Amino acid sequence: MAFATKDLEATHRFYEELMGFPLIHAEQTSRPAADGAPAGHLKHVFYDIGDGECIAFFFVRNMGEQADYSTDVSSSVGLPVWVNHVAVRATPQQQADVRERMAATGTKPLMELDHGWCSSHYYLDPNGIMVELCVDTTGIQPDPAGALEVMRAAVPAQAPA
Repeated sequence: MAFATKDLEATHRFYEELMGFPLIHAEQTSRPAADGAPAGHLKHVFYDIGDGECIAFFFVRNMGEQADYSTDVSSSVGLPVWVNHVAVRATPQQQADVRERMAATGTKPLMELDHGWCSSHYYLDPNGIMVELCVDTTGIQPDPAGALEVMRAAVPAQAPA
């Protein structure tokens, strides 16, 4: 997963200091000014989110981005903030540690949900991206036929009263 950030320091503080995901790699690239275009620069940073996975962020300047680009992945395209989000497997201790670090900054979870098969705490990062810390409880019991039935079921025209 890779996303954009306009503020590397705020992103770093959120992911490493508050979420507890260590910064493990960073790259920097520049392109010279040419044909009237200014020099371009990018930084690409990687945070270890566990299980051999990383979340990465690009900081770009003059690399073809629009001046008013948005870094969130839901609200700017007209969706509720919870639709497009990052889900990270966590332990109960990680969830508790993040809650404590966030509380020390006055930050509460955006949402806390017990899905039955997992328990999730949701936080909003400085880029407007929702991050879910998900602790498996019973875990998902695979049911391909039932899942396909739900996936293909008709959606009511209006929400039930």
